[in-house]
Amino acid sequence: MTLRILSSLTAALLAAVSLPVLAQVTPPAANQQASAPVKPIMDISPPVSVRVKDVVNFRGARFNQLQGFGLVSGLDGTGDSANAIPYMRRAMVNMLERFGMPQMPEGAMRPKNVASVFVTVNIPPFAKPGQLIDVTISSAGDAKSLQNGYLIQTPLRGADGRIYAVAQGPISLGGFGFGTDTGAQITKNAPTVGRIPNGGIVEKEIPVTLMDENGYIEAYLNNPDFTTATELADKINKNLLGNAKATDASTVRVFVTSTYRNNVPELIARIENLTISPQNGAAKVILDERTGTIVIGQNVSIGPVSIAHGGLIVKIDAVTTVSQPNPLSQGTTETVTNKTISFEEHKGDTLVLVKGSTVGHLVKSLNSLGIPPRDLITVLQMIKVSGALNAHLEIQ
Repeated sequence: MTLRILSSLTAALLAAVSLPVLAQVTPPAANQQASAPVKPIMDISPPVSVRVKDVVNFRGARFNQLQGFGLVSGLDGTGDSANAIPYMRRAMVNMLERFGMPQMPEGAMRPKNVASVFVTVNIPPFAKPGQLIDVTISSAGDAKSLQNGYLIQTPLRGADGRIYAVAQGPISLGGFGFGTDTGAQITKNAPTVGRIPNGGIVEKEIPVTLMDENGYIEAYLNNPDFTTATELADKINKNLLGNAKATDASTVRVFVTSTYRNNVPELIARIENLTISPQNGAAKVILDERTGTIVIGQNVSIGPVSIAHGGLIVKIDAVTTVSQPNPLSQGTTETVTNKTISFEEHKGDTLVLVKGSTVGHLVKSLNSLGIPPRDLITVLQMIKVSGALNAHLEIQ
């Protein structure tokens, strides 16, 4: 067993320096001159312009969720068991009654080739009756696999309880599952969740209202930001597409003039093809301790700080030997475990970050010292505690 103990991890503010420099500091020898300063790293990227339609949604033009409860047939003995929820048997009785079959007690029905499932779909805006949409199927009982299953026609309802689509068809799985009578089994991904491409048919259009009774349309930013909302309003006004005003960080309210009052889709199309330079909002660093992943956003900077990092590795070895008794001693043979402990201490490394340095500079320098990602996460946390990290630190 190997235990790694960080011997020191400190962060302290240094005096501000006018030029950004990042260097590894090593105390010079008595007769040795200090090394020349390292050339600063400059990460400069021009602002990115994107179409408005890629970062904005308009009020009313939204997806809606539909759901239903149905049955999947044709399973090879991998359906719901007799101990599953009783709704599967009740649904089968109701379906058979619709087909004119005689009523059968629910307890007498024990099919292994049928499974109860939930059917969900996100129906896009402006979907017309007869259009096809993809649906997602997930097991509601204890079915082992939906492989080779076929969804029987299932009505899909909205939040208001009305039926807007129906779904039916063979299920496509992203995995598989096989088992034997002795209990051995092999699975890949989730064989109890699948999709039916174009398996849903829209039966009723969901009404969409783009312009309110006062003659306004509203654009919503996917990533709310006051700067981006103000820029979008200015672009709309400069292109004479209406009287636009940013009401908050995510909403731009546009008054529709008489030119487009009877043709709102054309106005929205013109606004969607404008270009803006969206801001990323507040600087943010996201850490995932489970995987050691670090994601650094734009405009993340670090104040003056000094970082010392060293390590102590303690190694404990356990060796098991067999102890034999002496001849004619009437002793017994026993196993004996001997433990040895050794340690190795690494010389600490020091980095100095001065005013203007970024997290990118820090990560590159720590990587050059051979510090693993999980230790980088600890370093960033300590820098945040010291107050030198000018960003939001989010830990997943």
